[in-house]
Amino acid sequence: MKMYKRSAIYISPVRVLALSFLLIILVGTVLLSLPAASADGRSMGLTDALFTATSAVCVTGLVVVDTGTQLTLFGQVTLICLIQIGALGLMTMSTLIFFLLGKKITLRERLIMQEALNQYKLEGVVRLTKYILVVTFLIEGAGALLLAVRFIPLFGWGTGIYYSVFHSISAFCNAGFDLMGYYSGLTEFTGDYIINLVIMGLITLGGLGFTVILDLNSYGFHPRKWSLHTRIVIIMSLVLIFGGALFFLLVECNNSDTMARLSFDQKVLAAFFQSVSSRTAGMNTINLAGLTSASKFMTILLMFIGASPASTGGGIKTTTFSLILLMAWSVVKGRRDIVVFRKCIPHSVALRALAIALFSLLALIVVTMALSLMEFVPFIDILFQTASALGTVGLASMDTGGMQDISKIILSLTMFMGRVGPLSLTLAFARRQSRSVNDIRYPEERILVG
Repeated sequence: MKMYKRSAIYISPVRVLALSFLLIILVGTVLLSLPAASADGRSMGLTDALFTATSAVCVTGLVVVDTGTQLTLFGQVTLICLIQIGALGLMTMSTLIFFLLGKKITLRERLIMQEALNQYKLEGVVRLTKYILVVTFLIEGAGALLLAVRFIPLFGWGTGIYYSVFHSISAFCNAGFDLMGYYSGLTEFTGDYIINLVIMGLITLGGLGFTVILDLNSYGFHPRKWSLHTRIVIIMSLVLIFGGALFFLLVECNNSDTMARLSFDQKVLAAFFQSVSSRTAGMNTINLAGLTSASKFMTILLMFIGASPASTGGGIKTTTFSLILLMAWSVVKGRRDIVVFRKCIPHSVALRALAIALFSLLALIVVTMALSLMEFVPFIDILFQTASALGTVGLASMDTGGMQDISKIILSLTMFMGRVGPLSLTLAFARRQSRSVNDIRYPEERILVG
């Protein structure tokens, strides 16, 4: 009778996810550091290559080199591949390869996919992954076709199609990279309805999350049939988008550095684009350095909240922010339970959301303080840059390329933490709570708060 020993080395699915992101970043760093990736034929250096690879894999969009002029076609294609893999995750892309090769997906691979997609059940994970792949390529393809309507007349067939595909992938993946210029971004298209609406649509769909898209595809616009998760995501997303747009319109409409010279309809379009993009996309149609301090702070708040779970975006997530508000409202109303849409949300989930937000806020404070000791620029810009990296947004109100190497490394770690950290924390907290159900309970004693 044969005896099989269990492998002495066991790596949890959460660690596999983190290591997979790290592996992709390292491969991307090597490729982008090659002379073939730089337009001048010289290596950009390991620090800049590491920063750029991390920004791409973590779908952030912060740049230290101009993507459109300082990277060759090889460098740009490498970048967009890193963005696609980083947005969908290594396991999702590996699943695509398994499908193509006809290989069966093992239980361990299913467990990792479950962790990556932030699902509670193992059942249906492979089916959801197939759906994610199909939806992603369909939406990105449709976005590319719509952008081609404007880019082909402007840049010609070859460049126009290439620009359309690049920006469609970047927008849906909430990556924020563009080929239009280091400082200008999409400012040349501030009044272009087609480009603005298509890019905003791609960003929004990518930020809603695949589970929400699945609900919308299954039940259409019938809110009563949606899951509670979908309802909360849709409502909070609409509140943030319209609330942010109204704020930017009122505050920036007479700012000569941003919207003052635009017509009213262009101001409305720019305000909505800024509101949508601030929640982890990182593209801009107005000069971010010229924003008022109030608008910069509003952008920081939107970047901190970010997109929704199981999406291509970052941040603490809309559902996390919603649960914190609902928990506070329950306290104000004197209710024991957290109730929304006649559904009671477990306290363990709400406490998990509070912990995620608290740890993210702590990371924001620590990194901001560290950068403020090394970079002699206005504090609001340091905070802006840190929130952009932590929320994997990519908006910048200062010259990232001019920062010290140590600052770039710190921001690289912040981007990695922003992409992997919240998910890992969520899963870790969920496990520990499930394991401590039967723990001994100690006597209670109240303390004064507030």
